Amino acid sequence: MLALIFVLLAGSLHLVTGVAGLLHLGHAAFYGVGAYIAGLLAADHGIGFTIGLPLAGLGAAAIAFLVALPTMRLVSIYFAVATLAIGQMLFLVMQNWVAVTKGPNGVILFGGIDLFGLEIGSRLGIYYVVAVVVAVSIWVIHRLTDSYYGNALRSLREDDQCAGAMGLDTVRLKMEAFTIASFFAGIAGALWAYTTGYISPVDFDFFESILILAMVVVGGLGSLPGAILGALLLILLPEVLRDVGDVRNMLVGLVMFLSILFLPKGLFGEVPALALMRRHFDAAWPGAGERRVGWRG
Repeated sequence: MLALIFVLLAGSLHLVTGVAGLLHLGHAAFYGVGAYIAGLLAADHGIGFTIGLPLAGLGAAAIAFLVALPTMRLVSIYFAVATLAIGQMLFLVMQNWVAVTKGPNGVILFGGIDLFGLEIGSRLGIYYVVAVVVAVSIWVIHRLTDSYYGNALRSLREDDQCAGAMGLDTVRLKMEAFTIASFFAGIAGALWAYTTGYISPVDFDFFESILILAMVVVGGLGSLPGAILGALLLILLPEVLRDVGDVRNMLVGLVMFLSILFLPKGLFGEVPALALMRRHFDAAWPGAGERRVGWRG
């Protein structure tokens, strides 16, 4: 379940950093916003999974939209520093607003998931719920990134001034990508809250943002399959190496270093991923003649 949650986090960051080219260093903060919204709704108001999950995503998206208003005109390292500041600001709110977030003590939730009135308490049942939510979310992200809209976002990454000259509203596109990615980060946060039953501010600090960014980079910038592979590698590999003790952290770091050194475009780079999607579109529209929907039309 942890691996699936980070697959969704890496996939959502892929939309902002991999496709739109915006270096986002505060993604874990919106992950935390979703977790706290779901956790506080459940612990203080008895609102369960069915309503709490979408509210967590929408709450994270709303906050992302508000903080994006003054920052979306920034570019390059300035945008990265702004998102770092936003992430730290939200983290400090989670840690110090004791009256609402319970501060460092964290929030304890009820056990299980209430799905449309059906109580799911078994770990296997919860796993299936998480798997379905993550699969649907990844499918939506795929449909966004491998489309004309995704190509518009890629134009921002390559040259936002040229994209603006071609008639694209670059600020609006950046805000949309940032908000949509934060929505899915909030969904991932809610899944974390419901599956662990306990959340605290240390789960959403700056180092968590760096871990998510590392997943996207190791997997391949601009590649959704790469982001998924990167998340699975960096979450499952430490578990596989658990028997070797503290050395496992060095081994994981070595794997990351070697992957960047010898595979600078990632485990599954953007070009192979786009080629795969092109074949998918071609197969989906047989007999379309020379017009290929989404790519050559």
